[in-house]
Amino acid sequence: MSISFFSKLALALLATAQSPFATYAFAMMDPSSPATKLHSSYLSSIPEGPPDAILGIAEAFKSCTDERKVNVCVGAYRDSSGKPWILPSVRKAEERLLADASVNKEYAPIAGDAKYVELALGFAYGADQDLSSVAGVQSLSGTGACRIGGHFLAKFVPKPEGLDKVPIYIPDPTWGNHIAIFKECGMDVRRYRYYNAATNRLNYDGLIEDLKSAPDGSVILLHACAHNPTGCDPTMDQWKAISELIKAKSHHVFFDSAYQGFASGDAEADAAALRFFVAEGHRILLAQSFAKNFGLYGERTGTLSVVCNSPEERSAVMSQLKLIIRPMYSSPPIHGSSIVKTVLTDEGLTGEYYGNCKEMAERILSMRVKLVEVLKKVGSTHDWSHVTEQIGMFAYTGMSSDMCDQLTSKYSIFLTRDGRISLAGLNDGNIEYVAKAIHDVTDGKKITA
Repeated sequence: MSISFFSKLALALLATAQSPFATYAFAMMDPSSPATKLHSSYLSSIPEGPPDAILGIAEAFKSCTDERKVNVCVGAYRDSSGKPWILPSVRKAEERLLADASVNKEYAPIAGDAKYVELALGFAYGADQDLSSVAGVQSLSGTGACRIGGHFLAKFVPKPEGLDKVPIYIPDPTWGNHIAIFKECGMDVRRYRYYNAATNRLNYDGLIEDLKSAPDGSVILLHACAHNPTGCDPTMDQWKAISELIKAKSHHVFFDSAYQGFASGDAEADAAALRFFVAEGHRILLAQSFAKNFGLYGERTGTLSVVCNSPEERSAVMSQLKLIIRPMYSSPPIHGSSIVKTVLTDEGLTGEYYGNCKEMAERILSMRVKLVEVLKKVGSTHDWSHVTEQIGMFAYTGMSSDMCDQLTSKYSIFLTRDGRISLAGLNDGNIEYVAKAIHDVTDGKKITA
């Protein structure tokens, strides 16, 4: 019998009103029938989950009809007109890919495009770094890299004595998704002090104290540069002291690098802390994203890498990373990685890319400086110097949640309730409006704890 026979038989049964099969099938299509309720009863007990804080703000901004509205929540670059910007070097690389008849849409290997991974790791670790002992896989941007890395650490890092999970210490505050990612990986998520609300600056003493008190052999998550959300990075002397402490405590380092090149406009300078830790002998993990610095937000392009002791160790680690990836998403998307590979294999495009990256960083820096200048101009007497001292996409202002709520309700300025402002959302057309609004909600009130 052929398949077409069974198809015809099924249609005939459905057409027969007296058929038990037809009765059951039609009952299953009726939401009010007992059969349907029996099979879907568990669905009615599922609670509605909370909305994502940042994405929820973005939706609220879209639905707002106030012509004055400003979005300083978005974690994506905007040009001086407030529009998304595709880097010219990225656009040219994409055009080359489209014109290349040899390009196909085949599956990538589990670990991704090997040449892309090699170039990406060279970008992070440095062109002179020997990668023969570095295990690297392509990932779904930085989020996917954190998830793969967290799963790997939860499975293989020895648990400190008396603990049933591997502890991972993440900065307080940090990118909100870190918490959920590492909890889902089965790790014991703990916090270490990072920001001093009394000074609006790095809480270095608190950081050191908390890493000292963490159980030996804990995992420590560090932001490689342009800490999100505070924009406060340790100095190189402080990084050196952090490195020594982590060695003394036998901690494991997990770097998250989302802003290399975007932070200062100099990709080499932005990798200084990461490269120092590797030079000092730390066997780090690195989550690397090309969302911000290449503008590949929707392409989900990144890597997860592990610095090993030998090529043999690298081989074993690679095999385990593949075993994590295969049942998770099987293999990564190829378009974004092909763009990065095209840019980094062409000397002209690479040079143009570095210029594009510097242009983004310089515009962000100009908005940082101008915001403080305009705040003073409109009458604010607060000390906003912490804003100009910070680095990267965000300004951590020190505003309270109530102040942020007032900015949204009174001025239709949308931001997260921790006082973080995306400087990419500012431009010459709205910066005075935003500054005046900030002055209004902060005048006569403290912006420090």
